Amino acid sequence: MQLSKNLVLAEVMRSETAKRKGISNMPTPEHIENFKKLAENVFQPIREHFGVPIHISSGYRSKALNAAVGGSSSSQHCHGEAIDIDMDGTSVTNAQIFNFIKDNLNFDQMIWEFGTDTNPDWVHVSYESTGKQRKQILKAIKKGGATSYVPYN
Repeated sequence: MQLSKNLVLAEVMRSETAKRKGISNMPTPEHIENFKKLAENVFQPIREHFGVPIHISSGYRSKALNAAVGGSSSSQHCHGEAIDIDMDGTSVTNAQIFNFIKDNLNFDQMIWEFGTDTNPDWVHVSYESTGKQRKQILKAIKKGGATSYVPYN
């Protein structure tokens, strides 16, 4: 099923953890509709701007999958509203993706996920299905072995 011109549902459902643990990762029809909004408003503009395939490292997570990967109980991944993008090994950097989203797109939340001061390990981005976008930008850091989120400067 096409979510946008260059994104199919199978890409946002793919999970090695779900396969390995035999966890169902099928989104509901409502979650699929949410992904269509995210695809149209975030994914597709990124794809068209850079003109290269955009690699999604995490998309939809059923509640069971989210628990298996230690995700937040309020994760937007569980509602079809978030993707993680990781462009390692391509001609586009994660920092370029992050900055393009920040400067050009409407989004709910974006996180510079770990990495260095010049390039995150991956970029988390969400799009709120109701259309009320916070444009919240955070940076994930490790503090005492735990993940903390601080405002991105």
